[in-house]
Amino acid sequence: MSENNSGNGQDTPAAAEQQAGGEPQLSILGQYLKDLSFENPNAPQSMTVQGQPQINISVNVNANQMGENDYEVSLELEAHAEHEKQVIFHVELNYAGVFRLVNIPEEMMGPAVLIECPRMLFPFARRILADATRDGGFPPLMLDPIDFAAMYAQRMQQAEAAGDGAGEGEQQPS
Repeated sequence: MSENNSGNGQDTPAAAEQQAGGEPQLSILGQYLKDLSFENPNAPQSMTVQGQPQINISVNVNANQMGENDYEVSLELEAHAEHEKQVIFHVELNYAGVFRLVNIPEEMMGPAVLIECPRMLFPFARRILADATRDGGFPPLMLDPIDFAAMYAQRMQQAEAAGDGAGEGEQQPS
């Protein structure tokens, strides 16, 4: 009579493969809104502005290792709209997720955490930003897709030029 240990979850082929360096896996354990601020300091006059406002958008990605395989990745978006030196609105959004990365080669951890993870968060953050501006009385601000790979490459070049090995505003995953 043979013994079957697959019921305990410890000796399954998937568990053995994971321990022995199996398939790379990236999973979202959770995602959440960390901070949202919407300011409309000149309302109701800002609601009647004629013409197109000047809108400046900034994007930042931060990562913090939380455990052996877990990382918190936050996507920070800021949008500032002005018309003739009058603030129309100002929005700050910090949207984050906790990701588990298993069997990712060391040389791919940076790109996985700082490119793929924010790419997964972006559609949700984009919608929150659009809803916030719409709920503030303006047309929804619909951001164009962001090239996180180009952002990562630019930050790594800046870090290399500075000689410190990590991009400004982010921690290089280890």
